[in-house]
Amino acid sequence: MIKPDSNAADGRPWWKFPMMWLVLGLPAAVIVAGFATLWIAMAKPDSVVDPDYYRKGLALGRDAVVDKAQLPAQTGRNHAMSPGDGVQR
Repeated sequence: MIKPDSNAADGRPWWKFPMMWLVLGLPAAVIVAGFATLWIAMAKPDSVVDPDYYRKGLALGRDAVVDKAQLPAQTGRNHAMSPGDGVQR
């Protein structure tokens, strides 16, 4: 004998089944979160990069004063005992 499906025999409406809330609720939550993200992105846009960023970046390196504490690790390690030999200031 074939058993009838217990859910079909209930006669309950679709919104009374918890699995339907997962099937419909999770994608709906993703859509709401997407629109919230879109709203945040449109309301507070990122600042535009300065068109002259490359020249300003080169000027930072040119004007920098060499500090022993900021030397690369290899140079600093090789000259730990003799910082005056071969280290350019």
